[in-house]
Amino acid sequence: MPEDLNWAIGGEAGDGIDSTGKIFAQALSRAGRHVFTSKDFASRIRGGYTAYKVRTSVDRVESVVDRLDILIALTERTIHENEDELHEDSVIIYDGERSTMQDVEVPGDATALEVPLKRLAEDAGGAIMLNVVALGAACEVTGFPIENLDESLEKRFGDKGEAIVENNKEAARKGQHYVQEEYGEFDYDMETTDEDYVLLNGDEAIGMGAIAAGCRFYAGYPITPATDVMEYMTGRVDQFGGKVVQAEDELSAINMALGAARAGARAMTATSGPGIDLMTETFGLVATSETPLVICDVMRSGPSTGMPTKQEQGDLNMTLYGGHGEIPRFVVAPTTVSECFWKTVEAFNLAEKYQTPVFLVSDLAMAVTEQTFSPDTFDMDEVEIDRGKVVDENEINSWLDEKGRFQAHFAAADGISPRAFPGTTDGAHMTTGLEHDELGRRTEDTDVRIEQVDKRQRKVETAREQEDFDYREFGDPDADTLVISWGSNEGALREGLTLLEEDGYDVRFLSVPYIFPRPDLTEEIEAAEDVIVVECNATGQFADVIEHDVLERVQRINKYNGVRFKADELATEIKQTLDTPAEATQ
Repeated sequence: MPEDLNWAIGGEAGDGIDSTGKIFAQALSRAGRHVFTSKDFASRIRGGYTAYKVRTSVDRVESVVDRLDILIALTERTIHENEDELHEDSVIIYDGERSTMQDVEVPGDATALEVPLKRLAEDAGGAIMLNVVALGAACEVTGFPIENLDESLEKRFGDKGEAIVENNKEAARKGQHYVQEEYGEFDYDMETTDEDYVLLNGDEAIGMGAIAAGCRFYAGYPITPATDVMEYMTGRVDQFGGKVVQAEDELSAINMALGAARAGARAMTATSGPGIDLMTETFGLVATSETPLVICDVMRSGPSTGMPTKQEQGDLNMTLYGGHGEIPRFVVAPTTVSECFWKTVEAFNLAEKYQTPVFLVSDLAMAVTEQTFSPDTFDMDEVEIDRGKVVDENEINSWLDEKGRFQAHFAAADGISPRAFPGTTDGAHMTTGLEHDELGRRTEDTDVRIEQVDKRQRKVETAREQEDFDYREFGDPDADTLVISWGSNEGALREGLTLLEEDGYDVRFLSVPYIFPRPDLTEEIEAAEDVIVVECNATGQFADVIEHDVLERVQRINKYNGVRFKADELATEIKQTLDTPAEATQ
């Protein structure tokens, strides 16, 4: 049997697919197994196919694969949707007593288990627990101790009372016993360990990183797939004197966050592509007023409303170039769920050190993926906070002009002006979205205009000199094949490297978390014979940026059907690209 096990439950939106999947994922992580999840859901409250998949192993897993071992099918469509991933050892659990499932045809050599999910759930206290009956059946098939499921059920239903918890435990055992009595033993046997893991998705990691970084004001408007950032912070940031505000729209959200940042609080907003569109006007004000602000863009399929619940990395150009005029900004794109935490901390530091907006760019695949980590992955003692060039009453005199006025936009050699929080003695000043002088007063003086534009742009060069905007490297450092990617593709590519190595392909992989400023890849590309850029968009936006930087053509692997990359899929795509003449891929 393979070292990892791939489990899924599928049905229609509103069938409790997400909560059921999370219960099982939590049970696995509490049993000391690594977990990597993926979701396929429709952008509607009820109806439309939805699925929750869990890949689990005692070893770390970082991607989904094209293999499904256990499938809980609540609808016939679930089987058809996953048919290509089933194999001869796959087990399908479904309720053959339901009228819609009585004529189900199981593809290939997969084993079908007809389990009366609804009837057993009713026997345990209510039909609503049929998914939990299915979990109990899956425990029996996989050899997973059902006691590990109990703890997860207690966490999920504990606030509903002891009776509800016990009913769910009973429902799980009815599913377990039915499979045991009717079908006997199976070949699967899931090992458990004594490890203690944290189960976290990308949005939650961003919210946790924001709180750890000292964010004390968050304003946002609910939008898929960024809403979980706000939901995570709600209630939690209050414990540290912070506040979460649900605004009436995205324009209000960024303006509220801007106001909080001007008042001296570390502030943040999060949204997705359509929300970034609305925020663009205020984005220019943030940059011109030199206000530190973190703007999180959790990308989804576009343009327009697009496919709100599907994967894409199509906003790169907007974060790099969005807004009228020339606006200095930083663009940071975490490449893993754990990096969502650390890059959020870094984004706040960059925003305040350089008094500029920072785009923190994630995507749907990372946002909704739950993954296991050891607790020390998020060591709060390692979090460092740098508030930049903040001056107090003892330092303010150095930044006053001959009339005793604070120069909030002083044309410093490094581009970074002094910053005084409201209430600082002698630190009163104004700032406008109009072009302004060192005192923040509006001006159309041509010399002052040049001075202020150059000053704001110098921040980027100062950051290049002071910060480490480097890539992460994997694979064979001496390989002739170079693969470059950004964002959530890292995990699939790392596992894909192992598959490629097994087939005799040596590959060097660079994962780039800094989009602007970004590392200079000229030497790395010149040293390679084949260069491939992997990303989830149609036009190859990051590949375009790289070609602009190095003045060399690169090959591209683009995916834009709304589904994330898989490890085995990427390995195949890379082999096909290498085996195809370069001119044929241009």
